[in-house]
Amino acid sequence: MSVVHVKINGIPVEVEAGSTVLAAAKAAGVKIPTLCNQEDLKPTASCGLCIVKMEGSPKIQRACASPVQEGASYITDDPELFKARKTVIEMILSTHPAECLTCIRNQNCELQQLAAEFGIREQPFTPRVRRLPKDESSPSIITDPSKCIKCGRCVEVCQDLQGVYALEFIGRGDEVQMVPACGLNLSESPCVKCGQCAAHCPVGAIYERDDTDKVRDAIYDADKIVVANMAPSVRVAIGEGFGLPEGTVTTGKIYTALRQIGFDKVFDTNFAADLTIMEEGNELVHRLTHGGVLPLMTSCCPAWTDYMEKYYPDMIPNFSTAKSPMQMQGAVTKTYWAEKAGIDPSKIVNVAIMPCTAKKFEIGRDSNMSSSGFQDTDISITSRELIRMIKAKGIDFAHLEESDADSPIGEYTGAGTIFGNTGGVMEAAIRTAYFAVTGKELEGVEVDSVRGPEGVRTAVVDVNGLKLKVAIVSGLVNAKQVMEEVRKARAEGAEPPYHFIEVMACKGGCISGGGQPYASNDANRAARTAGLYSDDEHCAKRCSHQNPSIKKIYDEYLGAPLSEKAEELLHTTYQQRPLYK
Repeated sequence: MSVVHVKINGIPVEVEAGSTVLAAAKAAGVKIPTLCNQEDLKPTASCGLCIVKMEGSPKIQRACASPVQEGASYITDDPELFKARKTVIEMILSTHPAECLTCIRNQNCELQQLAAEFGIREQPFTPRVRRLPKDESSPSIITDPSKCIKCGRCVEVCQDLQGVYALEFIGRGDEVQMVPACGLNLSESPCVKCGQCAAHCPVGAIYERDDTDKVRDAIYDADKIVVANMAPSVRVAIGEGFGLPEGTVTTGKIYTALRQIGFDKVFDTNFAADLTIMEEGNELVHRLTHGGVLPLMTSCCPAWTDYMEKYYPDMIPNFSTAKSPMQMQGAVTKTYWAEKAGIDPSKIVNVAIMPCTAKKFEIGRDSNMSSSGFQDTDISITSRELIRMIKAKGIDFAHLEESDADSPIGEYTGAGTIFGNTGGVMEAAIRTAYFAVTGKELEGVEVDSVRGPEGVRTAVVDVNGLKLKVAIVSGLVNAKQVMEEVRKARAEGAEPPYHFIEVMACKGGCISGGGQPYASNDANRAARTAGLYSDDEHCAKRCSHQNPSIKKIYDEYLGAPLSEKAEELLHTTYQQRPLYK
């Protein structure tokens, strides 16, 4: 690796050749303000805040898009630069609604933070706010174009990171507007509800639909039994909303907080993750041994299934029919648990706490989501929504005592918890598939070959002599690469390149889902992933088939994986969906 030696405000720093001035400043411990720049995205230099000077040059450079030069000395702050940046912020504020107190991003807004840091107390420019209608057509995402600051991050994420092209810019000059593709409503566009646009928006122009009032109304209804269950990745993210280090596992605190909020029962979607592996793992074994359609593709991620139905409907036969853990949890809550508890399922309100905005769509995507005879999952809220509920209740989360989930659908294994990061579903499935094939436990359950942050990771896993070819994908733009590879092999009449493919719509998996606390960067993803692997390591049982409660539900209710009862409650179907409605 070749390096470049530069100075940032007189501080010597050594960085990799090709690094930007912004990256060099960060390495030197110097913050340069930005609004358009984001670690996941290519620099566009559109906001004009990151301007710097290079000694000996009359030009002012934009640090996010300017590569460092050997021996150069950069100045990131002086009276001229400060005044220019403050003016840029003031100009942005002149076109931005002054509605901070009622904005969903209040106290968590990058523009608001910069205005505070630069001491802006007056508005020197005449306000020119364009009042544009909100788009509330999607069950998951709301757009408020009046608050858009034209940074371009949402469009970049949607087009470059996800490859969905549901958002674009139209117009010129002051008339530029961020809109769904072709000027349609979001629900009519190719949007897959992944929420990465909301996760990357620096202000309140795109955000998740807030369903917390629905939850409160159910809790306050004395005739309802309100049940909570949370996804694997929620437990390593919620703590960030209360000042705890990134990746801190807060499972027991969340259980306690949910009870204090007023939930009657607290279960855990990790139980259903184990259940998913029993169904999906056996589905894989059945296809391998009985000549089924290969490769088998995972179906846990609703944004991915929506993407597949829109962009790759010819792949529907490859899709696992297993529902997502959230939907399996909802189905067994209103059937198996309701029967055991002697509760009328019509009185149960099942609330899922998810890292994902697409889950709000999934709960009502089709009739398969009502396999219990009722809507299996009634409400899905994001991690961010739960954080707001905990704060509104006045709960001192960081100092809560820990408690346990309720039985019998709250018990889980380490395999269930690693579902939350890329490669986790694959690893959990391999642990149980090995047992299904050999009747023996896998020695050393860590499958390192499927772990890693890469957008596409391939491996060959030895399952008792069977060379299982697998691919692990995170980020939908990477899914296209693998899908085209499968299509090509099929068109040529060749053997499929893989036996099993895991796809997660969001970079890194659910740990950075569209509904998680705002922190879209690789360091945060690594911390959250490490938290899940730590939780796995500390579990007494680490394979889904070892979960005593899973064994019990099959013995008492389902019969066996892929049984008629299991197919009725735990499996689904898919259909081609139009890109544009």
